[in-house]
Amino acid sequence: MKAFASVLMISASLIAGAAQAATSADAPVSKTRAQVVAELQQARAEGLLSTGEADYPAVVQANAGAKTRAQVESELVVAEAAGQVSTGESDYPPLAAQTNASSTTRAAVEAEYAQLAAAGQLPQTTF
Repeated sequence: MKAFASVLMISASLIAGAAQAATSADAPVSKTRAQVVAELQQARAEGLLSTGEADYPAVVQANAGAKTRAQVESELVVAEAAGQVSTGESDYPPLAAQTNASSTTRAAVEAEYAQLAAAGQLPQTTF
């Protein structure tokens, strides 16, 4: 028992020594107080800070590269013409999604299954 306790104490001291031997290159680069204050002021000016429940989550302002209303409307017209827009439960999924259906027939799939089963290549499962 004493030998086990000794081994634990020695290994703990070695691990602690290795942890303290970390160099300053391992330490994260910290910011100065002035940098943090400048970032805070910039975020406040951009409206990225929330001050309570009423404005949570903070509203992110639209960037200058955003699409115009006319561009979005034209994209909608193109998508509707291509059948990529669903308007309700009766036409879900959109027809464009159904065009990628498999061309393999049910009979061909059943024949392939029978062939794999005969060759013993199907995984055996028990329920």
